Amino acid sequence: MSTTESVKSTRVGQVISNKADKTVTVKLERQIKHEVYGKYIKRSSKVHAHDEENSCSEGDLVRIEQCRPMSKTKAWRVVEIVKRAQ
Repeated sequence: MSTTESVKSTRVGQVISNKADKTVTVKLERQIKHEVYGKYIKRSSKVHAHDEENSCSEGDLVRIEQCRPMSKTKAWRVVEIVKRAQ
């Protein structure tokens, strides 16, 4: 019997809302290159992440990892707070 370890995807993003109980909304930004012009463009996604202790506040920089679906829209978990908001 062999044990397989799944590699979980981790991302760093900024908390833009913490109004829900044990849930934060995180904005993930990435840069893509335009196919024709070659210019780099910012694109962003908003995901909901599970915050068990309700410790995150708006503006915090957090590391999140992908996990099993916890609700209809929530499939990420807050691992650590990288930088607190000022």
